[in-house]
Amino acid sequence: MALVECRGILGYRLEAVMESPERGVAIRREMLSAKLPDRSALENLPYRHYDYSKVIGTNCENVIGYVPVPVGVAGPLLLDGKEFHVPMATTEGCLVASTNRGCRAVTLSGGVSSRVLADGMTRGPVVQMPSACRAAEVKGWLESPEGFSAIKQSFDHTSRFARLDRLQVSLAGRNLYIRLQSQTGDAMGMNMLSKGTEQALSRLQERYPDMRMLAVSGNYCTDKKPAAVNWIHGRGKSTVCEAVVPARVIKEVLKSSTAALVELNISKNLVGSAMAGSIGGFNAHAANIVAAIYIACGQDPAQTVGSSNCITLMECVGMDGEDLYVSCTMPSLELGTVGGGTGLPAQHACLQMLGVHGSSDLCPGENSRTLARIVCATVLAGELSLMAALAAGHLVKSHMTHNRSKANLRETEPQPNEAS
Repeated sequence: MALVECRGILGYRLEAVMESPERGVAIRREMLSAKLPDRSALENLPYRHYDYSKVIGTNCENVIGYVPVPVGVAGPLLLDGKEFHVPMATTEGCLVASTNRGCRAVTLSGGVSSRVLADGMTRGPVVQMPSACRAAEVKGWLESPEGFSAIKQSFDHTSRFARLDRLQVSLAGRNLYIRLQSQTGDAMGMNMLSKGTEQALSRLQERYPDMRMLAVSGNYCTDKKPAAVNWIHGRGKSTVCEAVVPARVIKEVLKSSTAALVELNISKNLVGSAMAGSIGGFNAHAANIVAAIYIACGQDPAQTVGSSNCITLMECVGMDGEDLYVSCTMPSLELGTVGGGTGLPAQHACLQMLGVHGSSDLCPGENSRTLARIVCATVLAGELSLMAALAAGHLVKSHMTHNRSKANLRETEPQPNEAS
């Protein structure tokens, strides 16, 4: 600790210079505890028995421990003829139980069908030209067959997986916003896109030396922020799934009726969301399911923002109009099965549960596309169950039963001699 204090050892390198990474984490914790208002603050933050070698230089810096999050399982979920048991990491009571009920409902109904409509991660740099007229000239060249071919050649050269599929160019004054879209194999692909984008911009600057590169990300991607561009044009995996749930299952499993669900979906998910000015939020709680699966499976939780874009539709179908057709369309699922947190042991195990860990050797990108279909189908199951609970007036009751802190209740419950 004395060496760190005098900067003989840099604090961020403790794991590398100690006899074991865990020892480095322990020293950092001890030094930090001395500076906290409560020296015992870290006692309940675990740090032992964790493989920090997989974290260092990859996932986290200045590590002081890890936060265990409960992982539940929903399923079986019958999707495209195959059953999946879906891991969900959450601290929200009722979420896994409700999603599990939705999985049961759709599985009893013959399962969910799904398709991946498009597959392409994006990066949107911003560059500046001397004038708006010059920017318009560059825009015209980028949108020409010659321009796209030149940019694609530079971009594709940077990776064996990345292949530029599309350029989308917008202009604001003398600034140009260029949205590059590419498949990225089984990786989520942001690093791959950034690398390719840098080379593409170098090629562009060779042709236009008066171009000034402002940033490799100009928020036109758009990453980790609500944006209409993702809702309209898609980002990552654009996915749709559907199911037909018979009236009997609606009544016996979901404790509701088709007419009630259809009416509520229009009033809440469509009109209510429009009244709120929602961008991509035409659903009941897609973000709940997306976040829980993302945390369990080593995805970037911040990408729940764009990934939970979803429109849920419900219709009365069947001979008597009492069966329910339900679909979820999710245009911007940003995920991968390699890279990022997917290599950590617990997160890797959750991907193994789904049979999508690592990269597909036979068809690169197939594992990540399967994960996207699983996420979308699980969202559909979650939508069904929550909407049924709302329609039947069960939501508050279930949360009061399963989602209250019993420890806090015990602290605040009146004692017998305090009761009025």
